[in-house]
Amino acid sequence: MFHLDLAPADPILGLTETFKADTHPGKINLGVGVYQDATGKTPVLRAVKAAERHLLDHESTKSYLSIPGLPALAAQTQALLFGEGHALTTTGRAKTAQTPGGTGALRVAADFCQRALPTATVWVSQPTWANHQAIFEAAGFAVKSYRYYDKAAQSLDEAGFMADLAAIPEGDIVILHGCCHNPSGIDLTPNAWAAVAQVAQQKRLLCLVDFAYQGFGDGLEEDRAGLHVLLNAGLSVLIASSYSKNFGLYNERIGALTVVEDTADAAERAFSHMQAAIRAIYSSPPSHGGAIVATILGDATLRAEWVSELADMRQRIRAMREAFVQGMADRQSKVDFGFINHQKGMFSFSGLTETQVLKLRADDHIYIVGSGRINVAGITPANLDPLCDAIARVL
Repeated sequence: MFHLDLAPADPILGLTETFKADTHPGKINLGVGVYQDATGKTPVLRAVKAAERHLLDHESTKSYLSIPGLPALAAQTQALLFGEGHALTTTGRAKTAQTPGGTGALRVAADFCQRALPTATVWVSQPTWANHQAIFEAAGFAVKSYRYYDKAAQSLDEAGFMADLAAIPEGDIVILHGCCHNPSGIDLTPNAWAAVAQVAQQKRLLCLVDFAYQGFGDGLEEDRAGLHVLLNAGLSVLIASSYSKNFGLYNERIGALTVVEDTADAAERAFSHMQAAIRAIYSSPPSHGGAIVATILGDATLRAEWVSELADMRQRIRAMREAFVQGMADRQSKVDFGFINHQKGMFSFSGLTETQVLKLRADDHIYIVGSGRINVAGITPANLDPLCDAIARVL
């Protein structure tokens, strides 16, 4: 019945499977996109364990959630995005639905946008998270890219970004990374965020902020600064949140989609279409992950514990950046890796070529995505020296 060729393998998930099949005891995985601690494990946070114990003792039903999910999660998501008691929340101009992960939030956003802006083109950064294009093309959109990464300078191509932003046609959709850009680790500057707000106002662009790493850059409040530039300009915005990284809830698949409109009535009407999209995709979200997040954020003690653990994760990544840069400087002078200290979040473009990446895999059992993107959280005190030694050899 189905006469199909094999679908292309996912470049990152496929790399993980190859890593798992490698029996070498010193293998290193810098491709997988999950946080790892100093021992190379992806831990369950203490606050999460405590919240799960509470839920085990107090959960009274396994009935379906409503289409938009837990009201407590929606309220806590808005508090993380906007701040406690923000006018967007108190005036009803923001509405939030719980989703199966950040990916689910993006797919709901794509289907909602297909209802609201069916002729729009979707614009993504070059490069961007590999799944952005697939999600929006699956919803029926044409997807184009705007300049973002300056490979030669290992920084934001601000001039190219500004020029391409100004050329986007009226009424289109622009996907922006809220912080900790994946895959480059290079975030928009304050000037660039201001330019986005100005052009979006002039051309009635819809900004969709993919906010997958809040708290992994500089802090929970600091990381939302770019988003607030858009909000302060009075723009209508979609925000896709993920709790996979900052709560370590990868396999619970918990995220949220928030719509911000200029009036409470417009927000309510938009939210009704978001719910219709959800009903057609998965009907209602799974409960457990959302209940964990809502329990932690709604309890002062658990929230303080989580904020402390999140700071520890952020600081460990920053320490590994600094240690890697120093380790490479100690071993060679051909390449200055100092730019890695200026990138944020889990990911960095290392500057390694695909040829060098393949050689590292073949000779040293080090797994890096072909683009040279590395997961800095995969670097540990135990593998730092062999990693730096191997990279120095291939340069």
